[in-house]
Order: sequence, then C-alpha cells, then structure tokens
Amino acid sequence: MHSQKNANFAGTMEANALFYIGDLLIYILKGVIIGIVASAPMGPVGILCIRRTIKKGRAYGIATGMGAALSDLFYAVITGLGLSLFDFVKVEENAFWMKLCGCVMLCVFGIYMFRTKPRSKLHPESNKKGSLLRNFFTALIVTLCNPLIIFLFLALFNMLAPFAGTGNRIESFAGYGAIVVGAMLWWIGLTYIINKMRNSFGEKGIVTMNRAIGVIVLSFSFVYALLTLLRVSIIGP
Repeated sequence: MHSQKNANFAGTMEANALFYIGDLLIYILKGVIIGIVASAPMGPVGILCIRRTIKKGRAYGIATGMGAALSDLFYAVITGLGLSLFDFVKVEENAFWMKLCGCVMLCVFGIYMFRTKPRSKLHPESNKKGSLLRNFFTALIVTLCNPLIIFLFLALFNMLAPFAGTGNRIESFAGYGAIVVGAMLWWIGLTYIINKMRNSFGEKGIVTMNRAIGVIVLSFSFVYALLTLLRVSIIGP
C-alpha cells in the first residue's frame, strides 16, 4: 500500500515538474519574441548600429546592440514592475481583454513604423573607432533617452508576458533574460546582414526594412487578435 502511494506521489511530482518546465520554456519563447520585436524598429540606435557596422566593423555594431539590449532590459523590468502593481493584471479572467488591448497598441505601433522615415540628420558618427566599451555605453545612453519604448513593452507584455507581474522569481528571471537573448539575436542578425551588404545598404534600405518590419508587426497583431477572439492559444496562456 505504502509503495503504491509513494509511486503515485512520485508520478504526480514528475508530471508537475514537466508541466512547470513546459510553462518555463513557453515564457522563454515569449521573452525572445518580445526582445526581437522591441529591438527591430529602425530608430536612432538602429541607424547608429548600421553606421558603426559599415564604418567600424561588425564587432562595433554588436557592441552597440548590446548597449541597446541592456537599456531594453531596464525598460522591460520597469514596465513589468509597473504592471505588477495592478491587481487587474493578476486575474486570469482579464487576460482576454489585456491581449486584445495589446494587439490594438501593437497595431498602432506597426502603422507608425511603416509610415515613419528614419532620421537622416543624426549626429555624425566619429571616424575614430573608439573602444568597444565606449560604443556600448553611447548606445546604452541613446536608447535610455527613448522612454517611449515603455508603450511598446506594455503592448507586448499585455499580449505575451505571463511572467510580468506574476511574482514568481524564476519565471520572471527566465522571461526577462530571454528578452535580452531575443534582442541580441536581432542585433547579431542585423549586423551580419549589414556587413554583407555594406556597399549597397543606404537610407532606402533602412526605409525598406522599417516598412517590412511594420508589415510583419501589423500581420502579427492581426493574427494574434483573431486567435484571441477565437480563444485559440498556440504558445501557451
């Protein structure tokens, strides 16, 4: 009798552990998606990354992306902590409306990205390479000077981030860490493409990329809104 109970208990514990690991992997996947989407718009730091990659080399572009990723992490944590102050976020029944609200906000952002042209009159980049650390910190400062990214994180968190405001430290740590991973995946990929196209990638290329990203974001928000309305979930709650 005792052996049977022990076996049942062990089986239950194993099943719970597998479910928890599955949820954790979903949080990580969603964090990666958030990191990529938050980094993709070709704003000042994106153009800075492109210029440095072309003028100084890919390592300096990646260092610039690392500075932007750290700043994104800062604003992501600020947004998550802000959401955790509202009991509305912690009620599962409200997830439906939060997702729809996030879809609308992301749709507006996608339209803004599609219609916005990159700033052509940025501060000219110095011909001196400087250290990788200096390039990292200047990108960090440039990104920190753009607190409007909080609204983008708010939209993405409403749609995808169950770890924001949950109070579970492991899930929060994994989710926020995944945001940095997603951001770095974007910057590493961007610098690779720019390095290969350094002789032909100009302002038109930046405009085209911004519009392509805008279309992708719009499509994602529409599809996610439709799935939400149909109560269909493809990547967890």
